[in-house]
Amino acid sequence: MMRPHHDGSELYVSDPAPALGDTVSVFVRVPRGTGVSRVHMRWVRDGEPVFTSAVVDRRGPGGDTWWRADLPVHNPVTTYRFLLGTTRGMRWLTGMGLTTHDVPDATDFRVVAHPPPPPWARDAVVYQIFPDRFAKSAERELPDWAVGAAWDDPVVRGPNALRTLYGGDLDGIAQHLDHITGLGANTLYLTPFFPARSNHRYDATTFDHVDPLLGGDRALERLSAAARERGVRLLGDLTTNHTGDAHEWFPQEKELYYVRPDGGYESWRGEPTLPKLNWGSDELRRRFARIVRHWLAEPYALDGWRIDVANMTARFGTDDFTHEVAALLRQAMHDVHPDGLLIAEHTHDASSDLDRDGWHGTMNYSGFTRPVWSWLRADDLPFDSFLGVPEEVPVADAASVAATMSAFAAQMSWRSWTTSWQLLGSHDTARIRTVVGSAERQEVAAGLLFTLPGTPMLFAGDELGLTGADNEQARVPMRWDAPVLGFYRDLIALRRSSPALRLGGLRWVHADGDSLMFLRESAEQSLLILARRSPGQPFKLPGLPPGTTSENLYGGARPLYTEPDGSTVIDGYGPTVQVWSVRS
Repeated sequence: MMRPHHDGSELYVSDPAPALGDTVSVFVRVPRGTGVSRVHMRWVRDGEPVFTSAVVDRRGPGGDTWWRADLPVHNPVTTYRFLLGTTRGMRWLTGMGLTTHDVPDATDFRVVAHPPPPPWARDAVVYQIFPDRFAKSAERELPDWAVGAAWDDPVVRGPNALRTLYGGDLDGIAQHLDHITGLGANTLYLTPFFPARSNHRYDATTFDHVDPLLGGDRALERLSAAARERGVRLLGDLTTNHTGDAHEWFPQEKELYYVRPDGGYESWRGEPTLPKLNWGSDELRRRFARIVRHWLAEPYALDGWRIDVANMTARFGTDDFTHEVAALLRQAMHDVHPDGLLIAEHTHDASSDLDRDGWHGTMNYSGFTRPVWSWLRADDLPFDSFLGVPEEVPVADAASVAATMSAFAAQMSWRSWTTSWQLLGSHDTARIRTVVGSAERQEVAAGLLFTLPGTPMLFAGDELGLTGADNEQARVPMRWDAPVLGFYRDLIALRRSSPALRLGGLRWVHADGDSLMFLRESAEQSLLILARRSPGQPFKLPGLPPGTTSENLYGGARPLYTEPDGSTVIDGYGPTVQVWSVRS
């Protein structure tokens, strides 16, 4: 808290969605005692750095000085950083924080003039459903490729794992919407609902109909209408990298796929049942634009799409049409639903694909899931891979968590970061309860999910404490007789009621070993969040302005108290997540 700070939130940027030609005021907060006597902004215009001197705008009640610079929005993405002058020399302030050495421009702050994400996305709490495993409304005759299972049968590995159907369907989801709204979630994301020859349905046989096993097109109409009645938005899942080998286009329409010289086809990661689509085809582009529009229009009225394997879509060898395709899909969406949301799946660094006129955000495995898993993992794990990496989940301390999150956030705009989905797990990973090993640590993980910047996404069943050591076992059917873990409801309610958690910036306060602290600050509210993975020694927190008062909003074991020297003492209780409203 004693370091100069800037981020893309409302306290520091006057307009988060400027148009080309606008001028945006950007602010640097300089705490008292830093020795900063001058501030310059370096921004890039048409590829050339330009320097502008900042001026003192105001002084805060705690003695902080707020410097202002006016930034012309000349390019679709305008990058900028600050040069701070002190008696000890010059310092750069970028998305990586304060440095005494030069850092690459990739860590610069940025304002983006492309059309912004829909305003509702900042208030979204996303609930992911794997339709076959959520709820069942009727018995249906199974196709010849499928193996049936009773709802209470365990999920097993083996040759039939992807062929096993439990019978969940869209009407079953509609019948349990009150469970979702009762949690406080307001956005529903379904993994694919198209016909296929697997339970995950990422091997579509057509994009023109809803799988009859899920109830068909009319069932999606009913679910959409029921969701809208409850104020819940509905997102679909579209596979743009490949189809199934039983798809109606394959193999007759060869120009839509990558054909090898030997007559075979390229496929997703060498899986022959998933032939790869060739986005060099104008006809393929026309068809997908139609598909996007069809399901976003009435009577289905989806509110957007999650794009499967977006990182590989339209990339093969020397072909790289990804950014063109993202822009195409976004425009097709806006043609029907200007308020739609487009989220891309990336399991690693997505920064080179964001802040363009395409994806609004990503599934932030690298910048959120991985560091949280590493910090909160159980001592012993029943699996030996780390989200695709062939080694066990590493053990990290809190400083590593903050450093990792900061490094990924620094590579993208604030709006891409906050629109991206933060998640503790999904249908593609182990369950968070299995990763952390206890309800106490799961509460700490959920605390980070709902208090850090970004859009929280939870996988159906996490709120029941369901377990699973890999993606197949994580897809266990919902246990409707299991009680909901109360901290999910409480944390979602806190997030939805707190301006600072939905709109506020992020200042790291303390990150060491078992303890992680940060501030979320908006124009209306300042919150101090403490997360501890284990009991530890009390420590002192300097930097809160004299006279600061606090009110516990979640999980406080003991009141915060101030020493005669002005420092705030944090007790050693843990595992815990605590949220305090602080006022000067």
